[in-house]
Amino acid sequence: MEYRIISADDHIDLPWLPKDLWEKRVPAQWRQRGPKVVDTPDGQFWVCGDERWDSWGGRKGAAGAMGGRRLALERGGVLEPGVLRPTTTALRLADMDRDGVDATVMYGPIVPLLIPDPELRRVCYRAYNDWLAEFCATAPERLIGAGLTPIDDPQSAAEEVRYLKKIGVRTCMFLAARVETPLWDDAWEPLWAAGAETGLPIGFHLSGGHRTVVISGPQAHNPGNMGVRVSCSTIQMDEPLAALIFSGALERHPGLKIVLAETGIGWLPYMLERMDDTYQKFLDAPDYWGQHGGLAITMPPSAYFRRQIWATFQTDQAGLRLLDVLGEERVMWASDYPHADSTWPESQKAIEENFRDVPPRARRRILCDNARDLYGL
Repeated sequence: MEYRIISADDHIDLPWLPKDLWEKRVPAQWRQRGPKVVDTPDGQFWVCGDERWDSWGGRKGAAGAMGGRRLALERGGVLEPGVLRPTTTALRLADMDRDGVDATVMYGPIVPLLIPDPELRRVCYRAYNDWLAEFCATAPERLIGAGLTPIDDPQSAAEEVRYLKKIGVRTCMFLAARVETPLWDDAWEPLWAAGAETGLPIGFHLSGGHRTVVISGPQAHNPGNMGVRVSCSTIQMDEPLAALIFSGALERHPGLKIVLAETGIGWLPYMLERMDDTYQKFLDAPDYWGQHGGLAITMPPSAYFRRQIWATFQTDQAGLRLLDVLGEERVMWASDYPHADSTWPESQKAIEENFRDVPPRARRRILCDNARDLYGL
């Protein structure tokens, strides 16, 4: 297949999943406790135990969590409650064709990651990942799924990465800003080793990572709270990025590939400069580090970024003006379909506006070649 544009960060969310996904796929002893769709006075919702999650089937009208913004499907005039466009192969491909997108990388739902019972959570990951592999197999040249990966148990995360490789899923979704064990801790070594061993890119996707934001209660819709939640979300990968690099994970595993998904790129040049400056200051204190086990890296942090890390964005003119710092081979465009932030169905217009001053070679890499090569298309 000839690729021209690949969206490196799109989504499969709870409203669009088959309502029997977990009831059908988890072992029998877990089905009563697992996620299911039930009728409520507010419509059909996903529930798990005593927790009510997201609605099922898509609802028209602005969602409060999005600050009044409509889903892309509604803006594009194709939102029909109960019609699962993002997980119906023909409809998803039609939406991609409408937007001029040849292939999509699809990150999964977030809520199932929060199931409190670790064993139930594990079987729910596995059920979703099995379904995802089957869905992607309906159009393998165009649909690239990101499997769910545990964030609470490094060994389980490593096992799931190896399982994803085995079933043909090309990447995984890891909510790096939500981990309780810091990513610089040695406990995460099994995950980094599994990523390097399999060659599966690990996608650090946005979720949480806000210290002051509230997501429920009377203050949830306060404009200050909502402004922080929406505008600051892309910057939450600063700590995971620094932890990954300074802990030496990329030094020890040069085959490890990390994607900063939906993070934008405009903040990264300063972060790279800051980390490089920090590294230089550490080098100027050899006695101190000699007493504390030494440094875990042998190159400036920006060198690891340019060797092993990619980042995605939708619209980011500031970042595109600094490609000489980032490296055009480290950046991938995305539409964020079908979220409220998405450029769909006007991605071609957004691309023209953002890439106006980007040279053709760099444009081609960012819109297509980087993702094509990374995911083995």
